[in-house]
Amino acid sequence: MELLAAAFSAACAVDHDSSTSESDARDSAAGHLPGSESSSTLGNGATPEECPALADSPTTLTEALQMIHPIPADSWRNLIEQIGLLYQEYRDKSTLQEIETRRQQDAEIQGSADGSPASEEAQEEDEEEEEEEEELAGPPERKALPQICLLSNPHSRFNLWQDLPEIRSSGVLDILQPEEIRLQEAMFELVTSEASYYKSLNLLVSHFVENERLKKLLHPSEAHILFSNVLDVMAVSERFLLELERRMEENIVISDVCDIVHRHAASHFSVYITYVSNQTYQERTYKQLLQEKAAFRELVTQLELDPKCRGLPLSSFLILPFQRITRLKLLVQNVLKRVEEGSDREATALDAHKELELVVKACNEGVRKMSRTEQMIGIQKKMEFKIKSVPIISHSRWLLKQGELQQMSGPKTSRTLRTKKLFREIYLFLFNDLLVICRQIPGDKYQVFDSAPRGLLRVEELEDQGQTLANVFILRLLENSDDREATYMLKASSQSEMKRWMTSLAPNRRTKFVSFTSRLLDCPQVQCVHPYVAQQPDELTLELADILNILDKTEDGWIFGERLHDQERGWFPSNMTEEILNPKIRSQNLKECFRVHKMDDPQRSQNKDRRKLGSRNRQ
Repeated sequence: MELLAAAFSAACAVDHDSSTSESDARDSAAGHLPGSESSSTLGNGATPEECPALADSPTTLTEALQMIHPIPADSWRNLIEQIGLLYQEYRDKSTLQEIETRRQQDAEIQGSADGSPASEEAQEEDEEEEEEEEELAGPPERKALPQICLLSNPHSRFNLWQDLPEIRSSGVLDILQPEEIRLQEAMFELVTSEASYYKSLNLLVSHFVENERLKKLLHPSEAHILFSNVLDVMAVSERFLLELERRMEENIVISDVCDIVHRHAASHFSVYITYVSNQTYQERTYKQLLQEKAAFRELVTQLELDPKCRGLPLSSFLILPFQRITRLKLLVQNVLKRVEEGSDREATALDAHKELELVVKACNEGVRKMSRTEQMIGIQKKMEFKIKSVPIISHSRWLLKQGELQQMSGPKTSRTLRTKKLFREIYLFLFNDLLVICRQIPGDKYQVFDSAPRGLLRVEELEDQGQTLANVFILRLLENSDDREATYMLKASSQSEMKRWMTSLAPNRRTKFVSFTSRLLDCPQVQCVHPYVAQQPDELTLELADILNILDKTEDGWIFGERLHDQERGWFPSNMTEEILNPKIRSQNLKECFRVHKMDDPQRSQNKDRRKLGSRNRQ
């Protein structure tokens, strides 16, 4: 968080004069967002004289809410039922729109940056002249409402909040400020996406889980692993959606949704942890059934071809709960970015986000725990110790990276000679707290000849010394298995592989864009435009529209980045992303990230102060 705070300070300096600049990629602008208790003038300068319908309109949002009638229950339920998109389609369209919006914003800033200073001055003069002419002509016209257009497909049967007939006919769009309308859209998206999610869950249950032919093909234990507690997950979603619907029916201007999210996340969302923790066994069972049971494979294929499934495979339905719980956290973040700072709605959004973060972390830990335990058992069986045996299996240990490197051998005087025996293969297993150095032996076994705690590792990159010593780095073990210092000169197969090993072996070293010692940050940013599934433990799985800071990168196409919304780090191919060129957008992204996570540091500092105080009292 110190690094994030430094980034926030830098962002504020960059964007000091642009407090009303572009928002994140969901909208085309963002600014100071009024809460329900703040005042709101008639839309952007419009007066009762210009808009006769507004002559008797209230001047505050609170008064406006008193004049607006609730949406009829039947009308709202019809809207929910008419949502034609399955959640998989809804999610893809939404994230693709985010990507496209950022591209447009980058194009706008590049276009303005291409202009010379003289042309910019002339443009400013023209703008001043236009403003003077407008003042003489009369009050300015009301600005156009922000168009978010999350789902612009006219055949999707999906509506924006501001496009609802009840909203259009109520006159509320003439009362609310554009910032409040954006907040309404963010809350509306949370509700309608939950409806789409429930629609997909219902299809999974009715079309697959309750299919009589499928029940006969599967053993009860296979069905339990394959579908887990999906019925409990659907019941929780239904209860959650019903309460969101009741809130929507209270008033066409949504007062809040994050209080409902917080309450359900704290009381009911534990079912997601159970479901997601089963993911490793679920995937394995599904693959085995497809390979070993021809009747199962044929029936599933037949069910997938049903028009109800929209061409989507069963696997896309099975992963829905994990996708939803992570997406819900992002939707709450989107609301949090738009509420007024210090307001009641900000407090409820922060509470909801904190609770969802706990659920998501528990889900991730559940998945990792299942896969890590099996992986550690497998590694332990393959190791033979030439030195004193080191226990590999531990509940607090997991694999970070493994692979083959070449160790330079022979006397120092021969290290520049191009001989076949200059390097010999060694194999490294790097865990979160331990490095084990081996040589591969026949029988898919590994003979361990050295080890060291991860905290006692240091790395150093060699300067370019020709082709033979390209991609070579020095690894120092400050205290190895013999309780002495040891040095290894290691050669990787490529520049990216060398940097990935160096980053994993010594994670706090200085990188190209970040100095971990000075806590200064000057990071480019990228957004994910193609999803990527991590292939190695040190890689990062990317979802569409993820925003990441670049911490390091290689010439052969790999990036070491940190995702803003959860601070997860890892390597990924650069061709999966596009760079965000607009400095205002990068600055805004950092500030919004700091706002979402700003509650972490005070709590941490309070805990530190308490520990210090307790230590002094004991003394």
